[in-house]
Amino acid sequence: MTHAADPALRVGVAQVEITPPVGFPMAGYYHERLAQGTANPLWAKAIVFQDGPVQGAWVVCDLTGVSIDLATTVRRRAAERTGIPFENIVVSATHSHTAPDYYRALYRHLGPAEEIKTDTDRERAAYTGRLVDAIAQSIADAQKGAIAAKLRSGSATQETPVSFSRRFVMRDGSQQTWVGLKHPEAVRCANPIDPEIGLLQIRRAEDDAPTGLVSNFALHLDTVGGHMWHADYPYAIEQAVRKELGEKAVSLFGTGCCGDINHADPTGAARRTAEAIGSALGTTICGGLAGLKEVEKPRLTVASRRVDLPLEPVTPAEVLQSLELVKAAQAGQTVPFLEHVLAYKRLMLDQLLRKEPTVDGTGLVSLGLSRTWRGVGESLPIDVTVFGVGDDVAIVFLPGEVFVELGLAIKQASPYRTTMVVELSQCVETIYIPTRAGSVGGGYEVTNSLVKRGSGEMLVEAAVGLLRESRAGALKP
Repeated sequence: MTHAADPALRVGVAQVEITPPVGFPMAGYYHERLAQGTANPLWAKAIVFQDGPVQGAWVVCDLTGVSIDLATTVRRRAAERTGIPFENIVVSATHSHTAPDYYRALYRHLGPAEEIKTDTDRERAAYTGRLVDAIAQSIADAQKGAIAAKLRSGSATQETPVSFSRRFVMRDGSQQTWVGLKHPEAVRCANPIDPEIGLLQIRRAEDDAPTGLVSNFALHLDTVGGHMWHADYPYAIEQAVRKELGEKAVSLFGTGCCGDINHADPTGAARRTAEAIGSALGTTICGGLAGLKEVEKPRLTVASRRVDLPLEPVTPAEVLQSLELVKAAQAGQTVPFLEHVLAYKRLMLDQLLRKEPTVDGTGLVSLGLSRTWRGVGESLPIDVTVFGVGDDVAIVFLPGEVFVELGLAIKQASPYRTTMVVELSQCVETIYIPTRAGSVGGGYEVTNSLVKRGSGEMLVEAAVGLLRESRAGALKP
């Protein structure tokens, strides 16, 4: 853990566009989609905190996920450009499903030249090089623009319904995803929601002018679909924030723990659009600004902890069986959805567990190909990081798609007045991270989790420990 005694806090915000070209693959589903145009631009948005010699940087990207390869490469490059320590840099994704599927292209970009065999490979690898550079540049720009700042923090409650449980307890005791309460076997929603929107406003100390706003809310980003690049509902939040605070204000949205939350009303009511969701959230956010409280003595504390999350095992025989299923799905044959999900997951596990995988997954999977973690072994070495600002506000960064109950547990145990929990940070290779109880129930998210039961509770324990250490450090003279 690092902290500083200098009470003067400087904060910089910046954004750099990362929209891919037309024709680049789009992420989010189990079939290839190629982009046909841009509905709105995709961004890497960064915030840098400077407290004397201590600095912390967070960049959130309009991407479905941040692979360990992307996070590691960006953090190294940003550290070289800025002098911010590697361990004090966090890279997160919003989880837009209308963002690039860059994983295979980045894997090739980071590998030997002979693995790039076609013009298409070359063009896609070139974009991933620009992607890395743009994300790192957003951090450098935020650092360069850092100014003496005043911070206000707090939260608002989203009362207009936009987020709902997407898992349901069935009469046989199992849990299923997406079936809705009208299903004859559905008993109840399996999990709560988190209606809190965490807020951190950055204002220039010199004249109190707003420069940026961090917001944090637990709702899955899969509200658009189609073949156009789109930042999903955070784009509408950005429009509301800029209307309220000015066109130069940077709106940074961190996705809360929402692995079991989406925008589909379980009663069967019509789904809200991305614009409607973002506008509703934007209205609540802007309405909550007046109630924010000044962050007193904004001393920066950055703390990280390594957590080894155990991977599920997979046998060579299961990998070979999965190979045939994935090939069949790619050939257009009908494969039951959860069987396809499980097969894809097992191919991913094969790449991570073994230095010499059972099969060559390069043409079969995109996510799961990794220069950093190929053959990493039986567990993923995860970084959990906490930024504490004074004794008022903290931001917790977790990997993967985390169940809402785990985020709520961290907030409830936090000694800070305002605690934001941001998922999909530093790596996405865990995929979903359920609770123990959720794992017993089963369902899509459990099928699509690479880590063993109890991994979510390990993250909660680490995060709460870091929050307590960070708070204690902030209170020292």
